[in-house]
Amino acid sequence: MKVVTYYRVSTSGQGRSGLGLDAQRAAVSQFCGGRGCDIVGEFTEVESGKSNSRPELARAMHLAKVTGSTLVVAKLDRLSRNVAFLAALQDSGARFVAADMPEANELTIHIMAAVAQAERKAISRRTVEALAAAKARGTKLGNPNGAEPLRRANKGNAASVVAIKDGAARFAADLEPIVADIIAAGHSSLRTIAAELNRRGIVTRRGGAWHAATVRDLLNRQPGALV
Repeated sequence: MKVVTYYRVSTSGQGRSGLGLDAQRAAVSQFCGGRGCDIVGEFTEVESGKSNSRPELARAMHLAKVTGSTLVVAKLDRLSRNVAFLAALQDSGARFVAADMPEANELTIHIMAAVAQAERKAISRRTVEALAAAKARGTKLGNPNGAEPLRRANKGNAASVVAIKDGAARFAADLEPIVADIIAAGHSSLRTIAAELNRRGIVTRRGGAWHAATVRDLLNRQPGALV
């Protein structure tokens, strides 16, 4: 069986560090090793899963087509998290398989992608609705007490902002090795990192549960942690 392998990471830092890539390569290696695959090409992309601009994926698909190979990825979301994008790949006649579910057929893949996309939209909608309902009840959103100690000390807004940012940076630095361990274990999306942080009983700086947005904010303060 001839295959072309494709790996995707979302940041250049992740690509340089190997975090995420190692887990993907291990999954693909295990898949190929048990099937005696002949790897005719290997491609790595540094691009968000939301983007449809994938020059390396295009090259991988072209090589697979001209060599009669199958495109192999570690997980379906390494191709895309967009059902329309995956449908277009299927319509193009490209043969691809995800190492974590090798027996899935094209219909199964399409359904799983559609469910994942619908779930993301539903979560986003519920979040907006919950915030709107809270606002309608008169709830003050955000952290009303975050800068209060500084106000009582007669410090200005600039000092408040600096202190809050410094606190957030220290919190992010404390969590950096934990996040690196989670990513190294193969949790490469914001949603799965959030789920793993929650599973480990780690709370956000404000004491709440983790979501994709809070993980993204955390990673923005961790130049060494990558998704």
